[in-house]
Amino acid sequence: MRDLNAPVPELADASSDLRDAIDRCGYYPDVVTDSLAVAIAAEPIRAFVLQHEPTFDRDEVRRHITILALTPSRLIVGHTDEHAADDLIRAPYASTSTEAIPLNRVNAVVVNRVVPNPAGYASKASGGKADPAAGGEVVLTIGWGMVNRIDLEPAVCADPNCEADHGYTGSVAADDISLRISAAADGPAGIQQVLDFASALSFATTSR
Repeated sequence: MRDLNAPVPELADASSDLRDAIDRCGYYPDVVTDSLAVAIAAEPIRAFVLQHEPTFDRDEVRRHITILALTPSRLIVGHTDEHAADDLIRAPYASTSTEAIPLNRVNAVVVNRVVPNPAGYASKASGGKADPAAGGEVVLTIGWGMVNRIDLEPAVCADPNCEADHGYTGSVAADDISLRISAAADGPAGIQQVLDFASALSFATTSR
């Protein structure tokens, strides 16, 4: 088993791999690449996740792409959507947005996994050959303080007959972006990619 306190080797620059993934996706690759380039600002890419998904607008299908990229100093979040022509723009168009978050601002990296047949799952740490497809589904949630979700519910006491008003109780959770990857929709490689990205991001934030 690997020593969890051992230093993690420096990751290679994955910039060309990211460009190849964007090209394979075929979703306005030059638009997506140029939009990301502004935020990346020539830094090397240590890890990335790309998710291409359709959205339904009445009887039409619109496409959407989300890219998370990790540089040595920042988390880059990019979105690109396509739109039909409207009153202002007379031709179909794409809109892009990017956000660059310093790693010292990332305060939450949450990974939720659904693992079918857990009794037959053997992790790599225990000498097994864990199949990424066995992950079933992974939801990666990252928070950096821009969006906080507050969940409130009536507070209760241990007395089932108590009718007093105990006010409210709740929790505050950072939820700036949440990405759901499933083996059925994104393939086993998509599951492994998001797990590798979460690991790299977790290490990058804890080492600062």
